Amino acid sequence: MNDLFLRACRSEPVDRVPVWMMRQAGRYLPEYRRVRERADFLTMCRTPELAVEVTMQPVDLVGVDAAIIFSDILVVPQAMGMGLSVDEGVGPVFHAPLRHEADLDTLRPVVPEEGLAYMLDALRLARRELDGRVPLIGFAGAPWTLAAYMVEGKGTKQWTKAKRLLVERPDVAHRLLGMLADAVGDFLVAQVEAGAQAVQVFDSWAAALGERDFAEFALPYLARVIDRVRPTGVPVIAFAPGAGWALERIVEVARPTVLGIDWTLAPATAHARTAGLGVARQGNFDPCWLYAPPEEIRRRAHAMCDAFGGTGHVANLGHGILPDVPPAHAIAFVEAVQEWRPR
Repeated sequence: MNDLFLRACRSEPVDRVPVWMMRQAGRYLPEYRRVRERADFLTMCRTPELAVEVTMQPVDLVGVDAAIIFSDILVVPQAMGMGLSVDEGVGPVFHAPLRHEADLDTLRPVVPEEGLAYMLDALRLARRELDGRVPLIGFAGAPWTLAAYMVEGKGTKQWTKAKRLLVERPDVAHRLLGMLADAVGDFLVAQVEAGAQAVQVFDSWAAALGERDFAEFALPYLARVIDRVRPTGVPVIAFAPGAGWALERIVEVARPTVLGIDWTLAPATAHARTAGLGVARQGNFDPCWLYAPPEEIRRRAHAMCDAFGGTGHVANLGHGILPDVPPAHAIAFVEAVQEWRPR
């Protein structure tokens, strides 16, 4: 088995740096687009055979060192009873956002083996299909990010409605965030039981909060999720893009196994700030540099690996791969990391 990813997550010695890419099962691959022509996005998520087909594509076609199950962070609010649609060119939309305290009473408790059984089935099927070739990653959204979507109703630039809730009714915000922390934690534990060998928690909208609000409304609930998963023994990756100023606090409070780092920090800066924190680091190649010629991708990927030094580093992008990146450039990135050796 290629277990480089799992060993790197635990900061164990590895022969080479492992690499995978966020959103690696996605629209940049023509093979994904052909599957997408047969089914809409949510149908793909809810059909284990389709989810596994696209989960396997980057392993087979790009050569990554880990697979991440194909799904979406918003399946948790959907399982709580919120009507969700994902339209091309629009993105995810909740038809009845949470706007009043009474709206929280309409949310159902999440029982992963019931409302999210399709994703657990996909994980089981993916583990069988992978047959030990590479490890399988599960994931979920962090409580603040999910709450922001649920209150706002869709993605926005300012997240004004979600942040207004924090200002006007912090008690309601904390109630919702607590509900989500428990639901997400239970869901991730269920994913591990179904076959996930590591999990990642995406706090995708951490950048919407300043330092004080992040400390009150995001970080404690991220920590609560990770605390719930920790007894399973699998590596837990925490990724809060746009909150690079909080890396040390995330490690101190949430104690993940792996700290995800976005592209806004130079790799040397990221390494200098995190090398002594006792966690592995994941990242942080700027996805836009995948538009560069393959030789430039190779040069920059090697420079990133040089900066992190090899040990306790999982190479990844500093955000998800963009949908119009040429597949050959994604392959060039993966191959560049895989050929790199410490000087």
